[in-house]
Amino acid sequence: MADVDGTWECVTKSPLGDQKSTLTVKSDGDSFTGTNSGAMGSADVVDGKVAGNTISWKMNMTVPMPMTLECEATIDGDTLTGTVGAGAFGSFPMTGTRAG
Repeated sequence: MADVDGTWECVTKSPLGDQKSTLTVKSDGDSFTGTNSGAMGSADVVDGKVAGNTISWKMNMTVPMPMTLECEATIDGDTLTGTVGAGAFGSFPMTGTRAG
């Protein structure tokens, strides 16, 4: 099983520019919990799932507007590559590196 746990320094390429955030991941079998904190506040991981080296989760954000983001990322060593789905606004690429 891949080691997905840790603190990830992420950048999401959004229409509002690069959004930097810190994602914490604590896995427990095929699920995980954590938070994603950035300039627009902090959101708890909802429905976090682990499948091999792929993690998927949802986040309920309130700024700049209320919406549920659907996220998926693949972990390769200390690198994270994925997408953040923002409903009607489309999907945005996300990258990250393990900080700890």
